Amino acid sequence: MKRLLSTMVLLAAMFATGCQFKKDALGTKENPIKLHLVPAVDAKVLADNAEILKTYLEKHTPYKYQITIPQSFVAVVEAFGTKRADVAAINTYGYYLAHKQYGVEAKLTVIRYGLATYQSQFLTRADSKIKTLADLAGKKLAFVDPASTSGYLLPLKTLKDKKIEPKEIVFAMKHDSVVSMIYQGQVDAGATYYSPPQNGNIEDARRMVKTQYPDVEKKVRIIELSEPIPNDPIVFRKDMPEEMKEKIVSTLLEFVSTPEGQKSLDLMLGATNLKKASDADYDTVREMLKTLSPEGK
Repeated sequence: MKRLLSTMVLLAAMFATGCQFKKDALGTKENPIKLHLVPAVDAKVLADNAEILKTYLEKHTPYKYQITIPQSFVAVVEAFGTKRADVAAINTYGYYLAHKQYGVEAKLTVIRYGLATYQSQFLTRADSKIKTLADLAGKKLAFVDPASTSGYLLPLKTLKDKKIEPKEIVFAMKHDSVVSMIYQGQVDAGATYYSPPQNGNIEDARRMVKTQYPDVEKKVRIIELSEPIPNDPIVFRKDMPEEMKEKIVSTLLEFVSTPEGQKSLDLMLGATNLKKASDADYDTVREMLKTLSPEGK
């Protein structure tokens, strides 16, 4: 009898422990959907608009959300690996890594001024003797950082395709810093993201330094543009329920169709709209990366 009682107590304890550690359903208050936004603008602006997004999502879906702003896109990629991320707005290269390592799926692509693709631009000073990309051979160039698609990987592919070898490269770590280095004559040329002008105003990386350098449009000019590749995606953890993914996708599309949503999207991601996407839309990115490394890294 003592042995039977001991067994019953042990089973009861195991059952209680199992109940205690059973994970709450995704989307509940105890286990909210974890949505990550890669930092690209002022932290307070991003946080304020993330709260607007969170309020809308919780009002128009049956789920609860936790929006996080990690230090970098690399942190977002790793968060998918440990299931600390369910949804994320991420850069193109970050998506390549997240899909390759963890099967993360692109469901939306951001639209900027009617375009679902973007390009890099090569810049130099207006008074420079550099006129074409061929003139960059043997010159000192500034790029953003080694993981930046528009600020390094895409322009690097452009140079490799044309067999142009610079003498020296430096990483400025930010798009506006590349423009500043060119403006100040610290480098011969550089590469940043490009967006076409709107209503007579520049929208490429030079606009980021116009407060500091009001004459940047006159002092820094575009040499040439790269080929286009898909814009940044909004991605989902592979094993999330399909019904949940589709509900969030449709709600995000509804959000950006409202005046408040359009404004928030612009402030958070520098985008003007969203469109449905699939992983196949990013095959061109994988092909590009393969040309830069045998392993496509």
